[in-house]
Amino acid sequence: MKKIILAYSGGLDTSVILKWLVETYRCPVVAFVADIGQVDDLSGVEKKALATGAEKCVVENLQEEFVRDFFFPALRAAAVYEGSYLLGTSLARPLIAKAQIELAQREGADRVSHGATGKGNDQVRFELTYLALDPGIRIIAPWREWGDEFDSRESMIAYAQKHNIPVQATAAKPYSSDSNLLHISYEGGVLEDPWLEPEEDMFVMTRAPEAAPDRPQYVEVDFEAGVPVKVDGEALSPAALLRRLNEFGGEHGVGRVDLVENRFVGMKSRGVYETPGGTILHVAHRAVESLTVDREVLHLRDGWITQYATLVYNGFWYAPEREMLQAAIDRSQQFVTGTARVKLYKGSVTVAGRKAPRSLYRQDYATFEREEVFQQADATGFIRLNALRLKIQSMIRGGK
Repeated sequence: MKKIILAYSGGLDTSVILKWLVETYRCPVVAFVADIGQVDDLSGVEKKALATGAEKCVVENLQEEFVRDFFFPALRAAAVYEGSYLLGTSLARPLIAKAQIELAQREGADRVSHGATGKGNDQVRFELTYLALDPGIRIIAPWREWGDEFDSRESMIAYAQKHNIPVQATAAKPYSSDSNLLHISYEGGVLEDPWLEPEEDMFVMTRAPEAAPDRPQYVEVDFEAGVPVKVDGEALSPAALLRRLNEFGGEHGVGRVDLVENRFVGMKSRGVYETPGGTILHVAHRAVESLTVDREVLHLRDGWITQYATLVYNGFWYAPEREMLQAAIDRSQQFVTGTARVKLYKGSVTVAGRKAPRSLYRQDYATFEREEVFQQADATGFIRLNALRLKIQSMIRGGK
């Protein structure tokens, strides 16, 4: 064994894993920290990793790549898992794993490791990406190897305390959280009872809708070929744009989700999410699409939402079927250029207006007022032809 590259966050799990890898395998371990806009302060993460036993700590800023190359493609696909989850963690894992593999190649490391448990989805997301990008890489998954040594979060907290590793989690509040520029997720501990409402002091990105401003805020988002490029007329980079909308959405309590979801490994799990900016963009994107995408194309794309979202959720970002769907979806977005105006108020996002230079909406055809372009009588034959098969079925059933 030459060297291990560990996907490291500085949280409870990966801090314990870093120390455990050093003690167990007696080889150099490089802690890799992906800066994807998490709420955690990364200023002390390198010092902590080195103090815990890492040979080196590499912090890489991936925020623009995360939003541009992972979230925006999923946005164009309108990807939502099981009706409400906007895939914040699911989209981040393949990027982290990709960067981890690239670092392993630069460092001459022959193994990679992660902090995902044997019950979760992240182990699949990490490892499918590892093997898709480097088929010969060896993988160390501590949660699947250490047996009864760590059988709960409390035992990990005790191990961290024994080795003087500072961690934020406590036995009194042991739920796990994961954040990036798109969202923050919470699971485990006190959240494992799906009947219990989360405590308000848990939330970080959004204020409670009840405490949000009493006046709505209107926001305009400009899209070019399905990609958001401006907020309120100001051109912004992908990461800066999402950050701006996170601020707006968070102020108005937008984007909270409490979901019991179906994990890839087979069990149900309760997750609580905050996705303020992403929620705004999904609503705004739909508004511009409603003007610019042909009916049959839109219906076909919408029919792929479940399949696309499931592929991403299950870790198949680099699978050929996801890439094939992405190519078709991106073709559908070529004319999705325009502006959506949305209203933020007390936890909600509603469309207040939309416009597009190549809009398929024609008021002269759609109006209920006097017009000279649509022949009302044409509808008679249209209805009769569509009803023909229904009439025949009815006649057969009635014996006529």
